[in-house]
Amino acid sequence: MVNGVDSDLLHWIPLLPLAAAIYHGVMIGLVRRQTPQTVVAAVSCGAVILAFVVSFMALLDLLDQPETSRLLVDNVYTWIGAGIGTSAISAELAFRLDPLSAVMILVVTGVGSLIHIYSIGYMDDDHRDDKGFQRFFCYLNLFTFSMLVLVLADNLVLMFLGWEGVGLCSYLLIGFWYSDSFNAYCGSKAFIVNRIGDFGFLIGLFLLFGALVEAGHPAVSFSGIEQHFSSIVDRTLTLPAWLPFGTEWRLVNVIGLCFFVGACGKSAQLPLYVWLPDAMAGPTPVSALIHAATMVTAGVYMVCRMSFLYAAAPEASAVIAWTGGITALFAATIAVTQTDIKKVLAYSTVSQLGYMFLAAGCGGFSAAVFHLGTHAFFKALLFLGAGAVILAMHHEQDMEKMGGLWSRLHATRWVFLIGVLAIAGVPGLSGFFSKDEILVAAYASHVPGHDWLYGIGLLTAGITSFYMFRLFFRVFLGDCRAPVATRDHITDPGGFVVKPLWVLAFFSVVGGYFGLPQVWGDLIEMENSNSLANFLAPVLTSTEAHHLDHSTEYGMALAAVGLAAAGAALAWLLYVKRPGLPDRLAKQMSGIHRTLLNKYYIDEIYDAVFVRPLVAFSDRVLFRTVDAGLIDGVAVNGTANTIRSLAANGLKYVHSGLTQTYVFMMLVGAVAIVMYLLP
Repeated sequence: MVNGVDSDLLHWIPLLPLAAAIYHGVMIGLVRRQTPQTVVAAVSCGAVILAFVVSFMALLDLLDQPETSRLLVDNVYTWIGAGIGTSAISAELAFRLDPLSAVMILVVTGVGSLIHIYSIGYMDDDHRDDKGFQRFFCYLNLFTFSMLVLVLADNLVLMFLGWEGVGLCSYLLIGFWYSDSFNAYCGSKAFIVNRIGDFGFLIGLFLLFGALVEAGHPAVSFSGIEQHFSSIVDRTLTLPAWLPFGTEWRLVNVIGLCFFVGACGKSAQLPLYVWLPDAMAGPTPVSALIHAATMVTAGVYMVCRMSFLYAAAPEASAVIAWTGGITALFAATIAVTQTDIKKVLAYSTVSQLGYMFLAAGCGGFSAAVFHLGTHAFFKALLFLGAGAVILAMHHEQDMEKMGGLWSRLHATRWVFLIGVLAIAGVPGLSGFFSKDEILVAAYASHVPGHDWLYGIGLLTAGITSFYMFRLFFRVFLGDCRAPVATRDHITDPGGFVVKPLWVLAFFSVVGGYFGLPQVWGDLIEMENSNSLANFLAPVLTSTEAHHLDHSTEYGMALAAVGLAAAGAALAWLLYVKRPGLPDRLAKQMSGIHRTLLNKYYIDEIYDAVFVRPLVAFSDRVLFRTVDAGLIDGVAVNGTANTIRSLAANGLKYVHSGLTQTYVFMMLVGAVAIVMYLLP
């Protein structure tokens, strides 16, 4: 049973983009008429903008509720009912709006609206698939619907529907230019890797539901699970003795780790991160919407939504924290050597997601959500800014063929610089506040090795500043390395492309003040300045942490700013002051440089260890032996050959074609039956 204040607004939030997607699908698949681009843009953008307006109205209704019980519910109907008596499970098609989902829908619809508007100009300028304009917006609206279902779902079953929906739409959008075999491969890779993670998610789902049913509380809604969670918190699970992890595990730790496997797939963490860099094969708006602002944050959202579970599972939380920290550092080192402008941002996304999981694993759930929001602003800005650069360079993505664009891209240069400053953690910008909250959460946590985690986060901050300023300097400063024919035509794209960038740049600057940490609020004598954490407090289960005085936090902030400044200064020295030095260093440290440039050869290792053996097994065993040999050869063809042999060698002699023979056989048969029936 869902508790909360009834609201009829919530179902309209996902329904509006779904209606737009259905309209496009009908026009493409049934009517088969090409809709004018102005109509396509109006329907798609209008649906998402209206969803944002409805989301804001729902937020106002939520704020009218008491602070400790802010929950709006839109219960549409009973979706799934199974079992009888005390074992009955009922899953409602119900949407819930609490502080956590409110933040998420504002990010999805707000940033999503800007990306939809940007896509009008980007896809109109990109003539690789002129007839795919409406198909692209159909997929984009369908993705927005799925993401909104994911974050508004009142129960895990409905959440999983949205979870799978964004995975499907990711496949469609990454492989949008499917005539290119590499794009199709990248879409398939994203789909398959996400399915691996989703397998873990499902195991966690079944373990959780099974335990609650055994305890007599068959709940599937988040409120019901949290209400009855204490009945299973002390349960243990006996694992097979051949596993190297021991046989007795607390059930909540196993469930938490299974859910985290799903989060690793969706949010691109080690070892399931490999799909996201290749996802850059899709159109740039896809990179911004799915792989910077929304889909990849689904795993972070899920962990924060289940904060009551992870607060009771310290071992699982420690795994999350260490996985996030190692992923953040690992991906940052790869970004240092990449030359594709979108690949640098892709590995930056993997790294920043690692930051979020580092915070969540250390119990800093509000810090994770804070960075999720600020990251959506500045990373969407950077991806869309990169798209503007790519359009200006006539679809060139190699930074080695750019340079000197500061004097040519008069609008793009400023917004891109704001994005770089925000992600580097320059004081006063959004990334500075949210990143420091994560470092504080790591330093003050009880996770084993939290000092090392803090050090990893601090080091990653310096590397992030280095590779982002490296990108900026290689693209905008120095001599222009573009072909002569391209140089004369480099200019800022049109209004639909540039104007959304200014809005994102504005929020990249001021976004951090929505969750201004109290340590900075006290400087200006502002009580309860950490409005976002206070807003989220009733939803997120806090874990006890060491208290830090303000002087310690100021010192930590100073250390982070110092490392960021050092990273920026090193990038300026290498790529502006002495531009020939990087090549010489690369030759001197060729082994390290080659390893980073080839991304630690992880894709090659996966290909050798998993992909090729599985393909070979599928071809030689499953296809040739099982399918072609047993099923086709024995079952299908074998049966046919047996019947054909009997008919050819035996039954054909029964049918001679002579009428007198048939009459004689009928008489013999009739006499035999009569003799059998006589007493």
